[in-house]
Amino acid sequence: MKKAMMTLGLTICTVLFMSAQAPTPAVQDPNAPVATFETDVVDYGEVEQGGDGVRVFKFKNTGKSPLIISNARGSCGCTVPTWPKEPIKPGESGEIKVKYDTNRLGPINKTVTITSNAAEPTVILRIKGTVVAPKTSPTKDNSETTPTAN
Repeated sequence: MKKAMMTLGLTICTVLFMSAQAPTPAVQDPNAPVATFETDVVDYGEVEQGGDGVRVFKFKNTGKSPLIISNARGSCGCTVPTWPKEPIKPGESGEIKVKYDTNRLGPINKTVTITSNAAEPTVILRIKGTVVAPKTSPTKDNSETTPTAN
């Protein structure tokens, strides 16, 4: 019984000691690049099926060193991003173009994950909207003008 109580007490002390350890904060580089996006959500609104699915996320490097975007990945194969491959110098701007496949009818709610050397290395951008069927022109109803046989 004495050993069981001692083991239990030691276990409780160990758990308390481990939970009392504060995580060490990550050291931030004061000269790191900073990708500042104009918006992190682009709303397509209503776009016709087969319509233009390209939209642009604009950003600026507000940091103190060149920004290098190493990857941009859509959440599915219907969302394809293109990004600048060359470094974006401090104070310069860039664009990430996102092409959505508008052949699929229905709501759009997709993400694009950006990976870079910025102070915040991963940024999630979002596109939303709705793909609607193309509008068709009305057809002329000939039933009133067509003579009928008796």
